[in-house]
Amino acid sequence: MRKWLAIALAVVIIATMHEGTHALTAAVCGEYEAFHTRPIGLEVTFKTPVEERSGIRWAFISGTSNVVTLLIGYALLIRGQSFANLRNGFLRAMFYYLTALSLLFDAFNLSIGPFIYGGDAHGIAAGLGINLYIVQAVFLLVLLVNRELVAQKLLPMYQVETKQHVFRPWIRFGR
Repeated sequence: MRKWLAIALAVVIIATMHEGTHALTAAVCGEYEAFHTRPIGLEVTFKTPVEERSGIRWAFISGTSNVVTLLIGYALLIRGQSFANLRNGFLRAMFYYLTALSLLFDAFNLSIGPFIYGGDAHGIAAGLGINLYIVQAVFLLVLLVNRELVAQKLLPMYQVETKQHVFRPWIRFGR
């Protein structure tokens, strides 16, 4: 039960940081309309309709939250050994899931997510004036690198063993 509570807390923290950053950047750009709690999660709505969005500010509004979440994941991974050594099992598990989700969620959101539910990649592509597939390709590479970081650094740091091929190293680096 505590494991699921740690996962739930990590998801709530990530979602709050992600959507909170959307709200903050939208407010800075004069585009913030409302913050909603929906059955599927949190959502920020903007003043400008999707079909009228253009300009670099949309890359900023759509992309900043993803970059912030990824940077938090890297910072947590760098400081990970101190979290992995925590005596409190709940906090230890929460930091483990928080790190894993920070590294994987937004990279997935920007690479594979657009095929399923749209999302932030469309705003980044529109804001930068580039093809959506370029955004997806860049973040697919980030997702693959981060998956490898989880497999080779995070799991051993927290002494997690898995037989799941998704989280076993695909590339071996030296010894």
